[in-house]
Amino acid sequence: MNRRSFITKAGIAGAAGLSTVAAPAVAQRKITWRMVTTWPKNFPGMGVGAQRLADRITAASAGQLTVQVFSAGELVPALQSIDAVIDGGAEMSHGAAYYWQNKSTALSFFTGVPFGMTSRELAAWVRYLGGQQIWDEVYDQFGLQGFLSGDTGTQAGGWFPKEIKSLDDIKGLRFRTPGLGGQVWGKLGASVTNMAAGEIFQALQSGALDAAEFVGPYNDLALGFYKARKIYYTSSFIEPGLATELVVNKKKYQALPKNLQDLVRDVCQAEYDQVASDFAANDPRALQVLVKDHGVQAIPQFPDSVVEAAAKASTELFASIRDKGDALTKKTAESYVKALDIVRTKTEGTDAQFVAARTKYFKL
Repeated sequence: MNRRSFITKAGIAGAAGLSTVAAPAVAQRKITWRMVTTWPKNFPGMGVGAQRLADRITAASAGQLTVQVFSAGELVPALQSIDAVIDGGAEMSHGAAYYWQNKSTALSFFTGVPFGMTSRELAAWVRYLGGQQIWDEVYDQFGLQGFLSGDTGTQAGGWFPKEIKSLDDIKGLRFRTPGLGGQVWGKLGASVTNMAAGEIFQALQSGALDAAEFVGPYNDLALGFYKARKIYYTSSFIEPGLATELVVNKKKYQALPKNLQDLVRDVCQAEYDQVASDFAANDPRALQVLVKDHGVQAIPQFPDSVVEAAAKASTELFASIRDKGDALTKKTAESYVKALDIVRTKTEGTDAQFVAARTKYFKL
């Protein structure tokens, strides 16, 4: 089955699963919205997920709300997609909230936080422990509405020119990594920058970057990073459960009929879980290809000295945000930490114990 056929059938399946909320009102006018994304066209996981989300909305609404997707650079540059929604050039943006931390540091908490929530924990906070309400407050400042729309799971640590053996190997390292995690790497001595997916390989190849992390094996294989670097750390301490987002123009969203508002929200929730399954299935397979076919040296984790220093830097960063941030950022950080204290008891007390036992004793 080809990719286009798969996406079409996935959209139809999504429509069937959402039929209880998606029946369009009779004789209502048809609406077309533009979705701009931060991802390259047909990009595994996230780009395909954005297209599938659009297709599912279109199909489930029987064309009452048609969503047209524009990949990075087709309508606006990748890292200007949210500005297009604010300015009215598009109705939707598909990306990651921490790309916009220059607008509000609070937005980073809804993507990936160093030593923070896993994807399940993040969804629990947003859906059940007050996170969505605070996220709404943050985006109200810009006339936007945000929804979780995808989940990569724990990301990889990144691609490096040589093995990281101590903190000295990080000093001055020109490293592509965004969000609060980028600030942590900066505290460890790296020279940090952010750039869109389609720009990273050329920067590695030219030497403008020494190292880079993006997502994980599934995406990194597609982007060809193995052609420029061979040392690959496969577990990140800065992005334990990265979420993508769908952002919509809030006035236009609220002007939709109630059934279409519900449809957009429910498709986003379904895609959060769909994308997670995609990465869970394809990250391990892509890693096998990287190692076996392309000679990549996969290293599970950074040295303890680096991880410990990063945890200390993360703690200091949290304290700084809570002490010096604006009122809404403080509120976001406090809600996040309160929720983390609750949800981590299951992850560490139940899930981690099972995984440790399976790893140690269960061999097939």
